[in-house]
Amino acid sequence: MTDRELDAAGITDAALREAYRNCRALNARHGRTYFLATRLLPVARRSAVHALYGFARWADDIVDSLDPGIRADQRVAALAGLRESLEEGLRSGHSSEPVVLALADTARRYDIPHEHFRDFMTAMTADLVVTDYPTYADLCGYMHGSAAVIGLQMLPVLGTVVPRDEAAPHAAALGMAFQLSNFLRDVGEDLDRGRVYLPADLLDAYGVDRALLRWSRHSGRSDARITAALQEFEALTRGVYRDAAPGLGMLDPVSRPCIRTAFVLYGGILDAVARDGYAVLHRRAVVPQRRRAAVAADGLARAIAARLRFRDAPRHSEAAASPPSPGPATPRPGVHQEAA
Repeated sequence: MTDRELDAAGITDAALREAYRNCRALNARHGRTYFLATRLLPVARRSAVHALYGFARWADDIVDSLDPGIRADQRVAALAGLRESLEEGLRSGHSSEPVVLALADTARRYDIPHEHFRDFMTAMTADLVVTDYPTYADLCGYMHGSAAVIGLQMLPVLGTVVPRDEAAPHAAALGMAFQLSNFLRDVGEDLDRGRVYLPADLLDAYGVDRALLRWSRHSGRSDARITAALQEFEALTRGVYRDAAPGLGMLDPVSRPCIRTAFVLYGGILDAVARDGYAVLHRRAVVPQRRRAAVAADGLARAIAARLRFRDAPRHSEAAASPPSPGPATPRPGVHQEAA
């Protein structure tokens, strides 16, 4: 299906096609929910989403790998190198790094503002030195770059039936809702990395601190104070989903099934955490495979119906997501260097 996606997107250059294949492989390997939802998009738009996700995944892997053999200074150097490659790729449209090459091509095709990528890299750099957030406002400042801009990057690819600026706040909220869901699910794993994403003021309100979280993580025992704090964080996250929800109807109808599927599946993480007794310090909560399959089947039915119904419908001038002109005719080929 990779060649079909590339053909539909009008991507003909051999090196560029290989760059997009690298991104698709990253998405398939690491982003189970995201990859599943992406397959509900019109075929011509999928490669762009793979490029956006592949770049984000690569940077995130540099920051979050638990490999003890990777020193802090190596992570700093790797992230700085990626930032340099990004700037050159966005400026010239060329890169020796396939993931950056695909990203730069997608940014050009869909006219994605470059500041979204720069803000993302700033957030990734913060992850190398910032280990907790005093308030929810502080956490939101971080999530602007780590999550909100992902929604904003996606918006031109998805297309809208309203002016893009009207849909943007909801797209940003959805990116944050997805990340907050992951924060709740991954409290234990993040603690192993030395980070606590639950705001300190929220934890303080329930008498929870890092020491108590570590005790629970290492002893395998629960604590009512931690559970109460996690329930509060869950409620906060559900509020962000409510803020994001109106944006679904603002998307191009043929894109809605994809994002609705992601919306339901990521929201299902919250249900899984609650069903598992908020034991996120001891194990990862997962959405049951049967539930994932049911949501995917519903999404596929909606996607087929939308494509049949809106095949010839006009779109908002900012939202037209048919593939623009092909990328650079002779991009420099390179060997993919997968992050640790």
